Amino acid sequence: MALRLEGIRHAFGDHVVLRGIDLAVAPGEIVCLLGPSGDGKTTLLRIAAGLTPLQHGRVWIGGALVAEPGREVPPESRGVGLLFQDFALFPHLTVAQNVGFGLRGPAKADRVREMLARVGMQRFADAMPHTLSGGQQQRVALARALAPRPRVLLLDEPFSGLDARLRDRVRDDTLHVLQQEGIAVLMVTHDAEEAMFMADRMAMLHDGVIAQEGPPAEIYLHPATPFVAAFLGEVNRLAGTVRMGMVATPFGPVPAPGLPEGATVQVLIRPEGIRLMPQGAGEPCHARARVEAARLLGRTSMVHLSVHDAGREVHIHARIPGEYLPARDAVVAVALDPTRAHVFPDDEQDRAAA
Repeated sequence: MALRLEGIRHAFGDHVVLRGIDLAVAPGEIVCLLGPSGDGKTTLLRIAAGLTPLQHGRVWIGGALVAEPGREVPPESRGVGLLFQDFALFPHLTVAQNVGFGLRGPAKADRVREMLARVGMQRFADAMPHTLSGGQQQRVALARALAPRPRVLLLDEPFSGLDARLRDRVRDDTLHVLQQEGIAVLMVTHDAEEAMFMADRMAMLHDGVIAQEGPPAEIYLHPATPFVAAFLGEVNRLAGTVRMGMVATPFGPVPAPGLPEGATVQVLIRPEGIRLMPQGAGEPCHARARVEAARLLGRTSMVHLSVHDAGREVHIHARIPGEYLPARDAVVAVALDPTRAHVFPDDEQDRAAA
């Protein structure tokens, strides 16, 4: 493994932020550490980099032990590249000088030209950082982090300072560069969509422990806890009771494997799991719902609905591909895709995603 963290525990005074983290990143793999703000993600990254002293556990880079309590290899000797959200370019150095900072030897100029070409910034080699846009500064910072050929690249919210449209383009470009470089990447973010876009593997951090780890699709489709399900995207929440291995909902039964008969549960349904048809459509459905609002969000439409469940009115959201804008107060038929519904014991706590 290019990076291995073993049994990492850390506290600020009486406040424990990491409670025994085990995490590894293979060469050429991009792992995203995802979770709410304040849950210790950046602290773990700083421990890996050597910027925060290790309290408990071990850090291995490239098969070498670089940190254990009382003995730490300094950051500059660990073979890691760092890219933070503020980019931290040297304002008094040109773009080329920034990228070449810390490089030595006769191949320095060639490596600077290579990295600037890799990020599409070769035309700006003599420019000063303050003349660049946010996206251009991010590219320069990425080139500088990769120029020394680190064994591991650590990214801390690298796109958070960019506006939404620029962020999409820059992170797409960054992903291609990282894949071409083929080094191990550990990236911290609290943006679920960003993590699913960037990662080969995600680690969901919650209350100081890894709540779930695996490929993005696996975690999204098979969340281990209510927290994980809700953090990765909007969910509709319903209450129910297990009867013969199923939970009744207004849209039809949902499987509840492994849960005991009579257990009180919460059913989390993703908006894309709600299928809508005009009233009177011939397809089978399990409920009628009243449209409260419908909004086109570009590639999808979000439809706000009210439906009756056990004698009470429940408000739900449905996300429909393309343009689907039924009139307010229209009645639509509703069916459920059970693969987008997740059942958890009612006493399994989750807190709001921050």
